[in-house]
Amino acid sequence: MLKNVKYLLGVIALTATTISFADTSVQMKLTAEKGTGKSIGTIKITETDHGLLFTPNLHDLTPGIHGFHIHQKDSCAQNGMAAGGHLDPKNTEKHLGPFDDDGHLGDLPPLYVSAVGTSTLPVLAPRLTKIDDIKNHTLMIHNGGDNYSDKPEKLGGGDGRMVCGVIG
Repeated sequence: MLKNVKYLLGVIALTATTISFADTSVQMKLTAEKGTGKSIGTIKITETDHGLLFTPNLHDLTPGIHGFHIHQKDSCAQNGMAAGGHLDPKNTEKHLGPFDDDGHLGDLPPLYVSAVGTSTLPVLAPRLTKIDDIKNHTLMIHNGGDNYSDKPEKLGGGDGRMVCGVIG
C-alpha cells in the first residue's frame, strides 16, 4: 500500500513539474460487436523525461481499479478482440507489469475510476519513452483489475475488454 501511495505522489509531482516534448490524444470508446460504441472521452499521451504520461479525461465508467494496456493491433472491432494481445515486441509472453523489463511492454499501471464513474488521474509508463513507438496500436481498459501476473489467470485476470482507442 505504501509503495502505491509513493508512486501516486510521484505521478502527481511529475505532472506538475515535467516539461513535455510531444503529445497525442486518443479517442476512447466502449467496445462493441461491430467496431466501437459510445465515446466516453479521451486519454492524452505525453512524452516526458521520465516516460510516457497517460492522462485520462473519461466518464461513464464502472468505478474501481481497471487493467490498462497497449495492445498489438490498431483495431477495436469485435468487442476489442481485434486488438490482439498486449504489446510484446520482445516476445516475452509474460505479463509482469509496467516496471518489469522481462514482460510485455504494453503493460501499463492500473487506471483508477472514481465513485462517480470518471477517470482523470494520470499514470506514468517509464518503460515507454516515445509516442511513435506505440502508434498504430490500441489502448485498452479492461472490466476488472490486474494483478500483473499470469497466475492464477493469464494476463492478470483483467476480465473483458471494456474501452478501446486506436493510437494515431
